[in-house]
Amino acid sequence: MQIGMLWLDSDRHADVALRIERAAQYYRAKYGRQPNLCLVHPRTAGDQPPRQVSGLEVRTSRSILPDHFWLGVEERNKAKLASVGQAA
Repeated sequence: MQIGMLWLDSDRHADVALRIERAAQYYRAKYGRQPNLCLVHPRTAGDQPPRQVSGLEVRTSRSILPDHFWLGVEERNKAKLASVGQAA
């Protein structure tokens, strides 16, 4: 994912899946398409982070600030080609 939307949700009492869903709802309303990837800081994700929320793949990344969610569309074909090229 090269371009995405950064979303701040500081409601630490809410479940991380709910926080991701709120961000995804805003993304759909603003951009008119469904995101398929959400990056979240490991501390925000918690001990048992969900792997998927409403069709979004959820990954942890220390490069994302705590309580922030980076949502966007990862092109699946490009991701597969990149991983094949790295394996060679």
